[in-house]
Amino acid sequence: MTLNAELRAFYEARQQQIPAEIREIMRRAGQALADSGQADRTLTAGARAPRFTLPSATGQAVSLDDLLADGPIVLTFYRGAWCPYCNIALHALQQHHDAITARGAQLVAVSPQIPDESLSLTEKHQLAFDVLSDIGSDTAKQYGLAFDLPDDLAAVYDKLGFDLQRVNAGHPRTLPLPATYVIDRAGTIRWAFADTDYTRRAEPADILATLDSLD
Repeated sequence: MTLNAELRAFYEARQQQIPAEIREIMRRAGQALADSGQADRTLTAGARAPRFTLPSATGQAVSLDDLLADGPIVLTFYRGAWCPYCNIALHALQQHHDAITARGAQLVAVSPQIPDESLSLTEKHQLAFDVLSDIGSDTAKQYGLAFDLPDDLAAVYDKLGFDLQRVNAGHPRTLPLPATYVIDRAGTIRWAFADTDYTRRAEPADILATLDSLD
């Protein structure tokens, strides 16, 4: 089963558990984001990858330049450990981690959550790659990914107990679009995936195919 087939099956099962009024709020927010043109503002293949230095789950500063010194990067942005679709996608990437490293690349994940949350996620899912904290989504903004939740959806997330005020260190409304980039050693984006629909993610097979095509 492909990652997106797994995500779709999870979505359909989950819809039956969500009250109709909340489903409608989520639907309206998703449609508004799709209509906003946000996806057209994200970086695409051929662009220079914006540089960053972000703390890892253990508090170590990790820079894109240092990562690229060792080879290509697979850089994936996710919303947070509270998002089940993100957890499914990260698990799929972990399953392909050996295949990514065998191609000389490193996998790095970025979210707006505080390092403590990233550490909990890393330990829970036994992730073998760095999970970085982009507090305030400044790096996500450089990649054209950051957006603000509408009031009614933010209230739903509060009601569901996601506590984005705490886990995002006072930036509860700003999230990144789910996105994945393959960046070559020269710092050029060679492949990009970004979608306003958080139930869709980059397929690991496409990531591996891009890595295979790098010079």
